[in-house]
Amino acid sequence: MKLPARQPYTGIPRWVSGLAVLAALVVILPLIAIVARVNWANFIPLVTSESALDALGLSLRTSAASTLLCIVLGVPLALVLARGSFPFQRLLRSLVLLPLVLPPVVGGIALLYTFGRQGLLGGALQVLGIQIAFSTTAVVLAQTFVALPFLVVSLEGALRIGGQKYEAVAATLGAPPGVVFRRVTLPLILPGLASGAVLSFARSLGEFGATLTFAGSLQGVTRTLPLEIYLQRETDPDAAVALSLVLVAVAVAVVALAYGRPGGLQRQGPALWGRSGQRPTTPGTAGGTVR
Repeated sequence: MKLPARQPYTGIPRWVSGLAVLAALVVILPLIAIVARVNWANFIPLVTSESALDALGLSLRTSAASTLLCIVLGVPLALVLARGSFPFQRLLRSLVLLPLVLPPVVGGIALLYTFGRQGLLGGALQVLGIQIAFSTTAVVLAQTFVALPFLVVSLEGALRIGGQKYEAVAATLGAPPGVVFRRVTLPLILPGLASGAVLSFARSLGEFGATLTFAGSLQGVTRTLPLEIYLQRETDPDAAVALSLVLVAVAVAVVALAYGRPGGLQRQGPALWGRSGQRPTTPGTAGGTVR
């Protein structure tokens, strides 16, 4: 007689599972409500109107630009925060992560009084003939302001988990810091960098408050998809719901891309070591020297 297979022990009490289900419903039920409210008969016309396509295209372009800017600025910042040691380091980390908890409209006001005509840098920018506020550039800056902490947090965690032993090996083989960063550190943190970039893109795509305050709402120039949804809510609720579903679908796909990939930093490190009994090597090594 074959005995039934035992279920693996999870250690989760039933009341915890019940609360977990309740927590999931708090997030899932509103999404189901959106799907149930969509006017499916007119869904395609609603999401392919001129204003909707302009807003979607602008959101995708600016989100891509802000994500690239987050990578360019966030990688050095995360590296300094994770590996550096200097006065007021904790204060700097707190300030960098402040947009995570700061109301977006406050961030928009801060950007406006930094880059606006009467702002901290506004006069100097006007002398150079540069107008940032209420332009597409303002949209990119607003999205970068709110999305940069997501990349820094993800990357700083990846750097701390990965440790410094592989960089130390490369340094002992004669590699200068720049080569170590390019040939060893970057490959190690690539999974964390990819996840952080995807999350930054998703946050940029959903940015609303800072964009409205700093960039305004001009069709084809600064009116992103969240702003279009907000405006359509007053005049055409069906269009607002349909566009909301589009934004939810894109966000779900992006988050799934960030967290649905197998592997991780812990699986990257051992691959850098030689086979059993061999001397440890690093990416890009040849004859025991990192080039």
